[in-house]
Amino acid sequence: MSYKDLQEFVQILEKKGLLKRIKVEVDAELEITEITDRVCKKGGPALLFEKVKGSKYPVLMNAMGSYERMNLALGVNNLDDIAQEIRELIKPSNYIGFVNKVKAAPKLLQLVNIFPKKVSKAPCQEVVEEPNLDTLPVLKCWPGDGGRFITLPLVFTRDPESGNINMGMYRMQVYDQKTTGMHWHLHKDGRENFNRYKEKGNRMPVSVAIGADPAVIYSATAPLPKEISEYLFAGFLRKKPVEVVKCITNDIEVPAHAEFVLEGYVDLNELRVEGPFGDHTGYYSLKDKYPVFHVTCITHKKNPIYPATIVGKPPMEDCYIAKATERIFLPVLQMQNPEIVDINMPLEGVFHNCVIISIKKSYPGHAKKIMNTVWGMGQMMFTKMVIVVDHTVNPHDLSTVAWKVFNNIDAKRDVLIVDGPLDALDHSSPLPHYGHKMGIDATKKWPEEGHNREWPEDVEMSKEIKELVDKKWKEYEID
Repeated sequence: MSYKDLQEFVQILEKKGLLKRIKVEVDAELEITEITDRVCKKGGPALLFEKVKGSKYPVLMNAMGSYERMNLALGVNNLDDIAQEIRELIKPSNYIGFVNKVKAAPKLLQLVNIFPKKVSKAPCQEVVEEPNLDTLPVLKCWPGDGGRFITLPLVFTRDPESGNINMGMYRMQVYDQKTTGMHWHLHKDGRENFNRYKEKGNRMPVSVAIGADPAVIYSATAPLPKEISEYLFAGFLRKKPVEVVKCITNDIEVPAHAEFVLEGYVDLNELRVEGPFGDHTGYYSLKDKYPVFHVTCITHKKNPIYPATIVGKPPMEDCYIAKATERIFLPVLQMQNPEIVDINMPLEGVFHNCVIISIKKSYPGHAKKIMNTVWGMGQMMFTKMVIVVDHTVNPHDLSTVAWKVFNNIDAKRDVLIVDGPLDALDHSSPLPHYGHKMGIDATKKWPEEGHNREWPEDVEMSKEIKELVDKKWKEYEID
């Protein structure tokens, strides 16, 4: 199913008993974080804080902080359902031959209806105000943070050459009533647009939506190729086009049903210290200089809610968003590497620090080929540790994976160390943005890989005895 806006999603969460309203007054400085963190760690519900000190707007937290709510957010019973749909769309055999082309036509026609739809009047512009960020219940999340941060912004920029709109999610430190930081990392599309504007010497228009339907929010985090619109992907997920409206003070198009919109610009010659910030790695990211966003106008619904998220030591809400990406984009990885059976990006790896891959091994060095392929694909270039196991191993069974890694490797032969780009948030490398990554081949070794000794079989009970014990289990009266 698709949602008109974030508030409709909230209504569904509440109807299903997945949301808790907090009626006592709370402080956006640290208190909301501590409450939400405790709830996250216990696998608790979404939270709607109705009375926030110093603001008239309620704050929504942890809305997608479980597998159940993540599935609900994207309108599926299981995230793998989306992956299967993508798998069918990109499968070449579905389009070979006249009969298959006819069968595929309905699916392709549905894609026509996912392009964004422009409207002239929108709920996000029901109220137009002079810029004053102090009216928003912006969180200070952790004691060491450099200030208050907008943590769930949808940041819209336009490529000055192609005119294409990009939507990304970059934290924004509030400096005062009219300015924020714009945390564009070196490798992000928003930063690339910024660099192109800088070459032309123009002021850069930017708009920020806070609160949209869940498919739009998720799409802002998705590792899409630059050529694919986040609006288009959101339309695919929700099976309906995203309605967009032109901003009042610039030509950026934003979600028509957003809760808040901050319109403004980035001065291309201005940098300001941003941070520290308690980040999704579980550590504070350090201070650095980033561009400054100047707010020229704030628009919002008559009765908006302010969504936010907190990040820190996993598990947190962002872990479940990352898990959606793992499942949804698996078919794209498999399209280029059909030998890949499944992948797991453990929550403890905080998105980009570890990926476990099971493969159908078919030649010597196959695992190392997979490692290098992964490091050459988009945001997976940041992956600090790639572990490869045989197809018989479930990569989500961390106990078995650890058993294979601890027992199957010869360190000199099976560990690959390479250097290359790292995520801007990595604190362990000697240099920013650059360092070393490790691949571990935990597959069964072949003689062609230099292992001439006999490789022992796993200790397993016979099928017949397992079936016998299954049949007699109740007779044993063990449980």
